[in-house]
Amino acid sequence: MKTKTILFATALLFSMSVFAQQATVWRGGTDGIYPDTDLLDTWPAEGPEIEWVFEELGEGHSSPVFALDHIFISSMIEKDGYIFILDKNGNEVKRYIYGEEFFESYPGARSTPVIVGDWLYIYSGKGEIYAFDAMEGKLRWKKNVLTDTDGENIRWGVTETLVVDGDLIFSSPGGKIKNVIALNRMNGNEVWSSTGKGDLSAYCTPTILEMEGRKLLVTMMANHILGIDAKSGEMLWNFHQPNKYSVHANTPIYDNGLLVCTSGYGHGTVCLELAADGSSAKKVWFNEFLDDRMGGVVLLDGYLYASGDKNREWRCYDVNTGIEKWQSTEVGKGVIIAADNKLFMYSDRGELAMANATPEGFTLLGKTKVEKGTAQHWAHPVINNGKLYLHHGNALISYKIK
Repeated sequence: MKTKTILFATALLFSMSVFAQQATVWRGGTDGIYPDTDLLDTWPAEGPEIEWVFEELGEGHSSPVFALDHIFISSMIEKDGYIFILDKNGNEVKRYIYGEEFFESYPGARSTPVIVGDWLYIYSGKGEIYAFDAMEGKLRWKKNVLTDTDGENIRWGVTETLVVDGDLIFSSPGGKIKNVIALNRMNGNEVWSSTGKGDLSAYCTPTILEMEGRKLLVTMMANHILGIDAKSGEMLWNFHQPNKYSVHANTPIYDNGLLVCTSGYGHGTVCLELAADGSSAKKVWFNEFLDDRMGGVVLLDGYLYASGDKNREWRCYDVNTGIEKWQSTEVGKGVIIAADNKLFMYSDRGELAMANATPEGFTLLGKTKVEKGTAQHWAHPVINNGKLYLHHGNALISYKIK
């Protein structure tokens, strides 16, 4: 019995250690779907209750992440980027500077922090990757992936959130030679680089897909979607996807063999079928009307939900065919996430709304105006433990939705 107890304790400690090393992922796993259940079925007329508001963030468009029993969020004060650490009641625990942020056009922190164990990684709009002790703020290493490669910054500054998988951290400096790179997350040393198609980066946070016998890194660059072996850096396939301003800010989403990549600025959505091992991709359909610029897409039970850019309506599409099921103008265009089979929308007009996630039609379940905060309504909300967290400029707002 004693031996069994020791073995169980060892296994438990190992599993806890492995879990603690899981990286936080922007947008709930990049697909925009959060695991919370038993959420409110409707909202009061005035909207969900605001639990607290923190209004000292400065400027930024990033999302909060939850780790080490705290809330972490990036922001900019004057020209410096900061990591803010809050407790679950919205009280500031600590803040520390990471470096100069992007202040030229639509100023503010862009990228969401990534936390793995007690490590925190942040990618500035100037192309600098910083690794810190998450709670203490002690710098462990930094690397400017634009100046250290042949990459260059883009019109509105680096915006992608870093992706960490195991001991690798991935970035897209957009050079002709070093187009996409993988670094050792413990020291910042380059592990591999891919020439890709030599495009500039395009504001896109990549995703890692678990394929048969392979991990596949998928991202959108200025003119192409790339499929890269995440271990070796070999580009396995590419697909031409240009638009007017080379902006592809939506992370590709994947389900049941289908990869969906959505772009605004005069383009649209393409659905690709991937080989089981991720080694190839072929077009299934293309739809010009689903032209979301940077608000993301969610895929639930075989149906896509998103708003457009030029086509401003909220729409639902069958993912297998690209055929439209409905459209609605009850909420302005913007960002979408999902939880508990409900859609949560945050429009660029400052509306926060909830609707049913069904292909049968759009049913609004609640809507309110976001009055707190400053500047553009662009950040992607986050749902955690029955609360919806919204970053609007200088404010982080916690809403009770359960």
